[in-house]
Amino acid sequence: MYGIFMEIWVILKLYAGTGFFVGLFLAALIYLAICEKEMHKKILLVFVPAVLFVIFMLPISRIVFVAVMDDGETYYRILWMIPMGVVIAYATCKLFAEYRRVGLIISTIVVIASGSLVYNSSNVTKAENAYHLPQTAIDIVDSIYPEGSTGKERVAFPASLVHYVRQYNTNILMPYGREMVVTQWYYYNAVYEAMEKAETISCEDLLTATRETKCKYIVLHETRAIDGDLTEYGLKLVDTIDGYQIFYDSSVEY
Repeated sequence: MYGIFMEIWVILKLYAGTGFFVGLFLAALIYLAICEKEMHKKILLVFVPAVLFVIFMLPISRIVFVAVMDDGETYYRILWMIPMGVVIAYATCKLFAEYRRVGLIISTIVVIASGSLVYNSSNVTKAENAYHLPQTAIDIVDSIYPEGSTGKERVAFPASLVHYVRQYNTNILMPYGREMVVTQWYYYNAVYEAMEKAETISCEDLLTATRETKCKYIVLHETRAIDGDLTEYGLKLVDTIDGYQIFYDSSVEY
């Protein structure tokens, strides 16, 4: 049991990052446990989160989770059920309402102590459009599925674009999705193998896979190594957008 508990502890530390946010949550939880007088709010914002956190930390919970889900990698998702942000926000508002000066001082200290401005991070980029998605992905989808189109289109996209396509247009179907992009999941997909795994794409292997999965379009970046010209196999190059070539396969019928 001790070994399992230490596994949970490691998962919690990885989830918590620097620990600042979780520490803030625990402080808010203690504050509300002492100062919140309305029982229905206390049950929702104190008792339920506390019980969920205790359940997460129990070794027996991890044993049952792994046995039922057959997957220990996603155990951390139990923490998603704990409304940490809501608890922190409510506790802060309550502190302001009751002790405005104290609340202002504490909030200022928390903001200063929380670190640097997140928008200065190299991982944050300015949104290119209202969808907060790369404009290239949007332009490619619009080229394949222009305004006024109906029905569905099945398209083989590079893994680098898969995340964005589905967020923008659900009428675009793909032979593989996020399950292939996440490295710790070991699924097999013939199109993914042909497009991403091979150092040099084999035209024959790619077309065999895309035609079996009824992909009418194939999107490849022009820098991707390929052993031939897809147009010589009956495909038509219909557009090139920011280096991505869009091929149409007229032999595919839905």
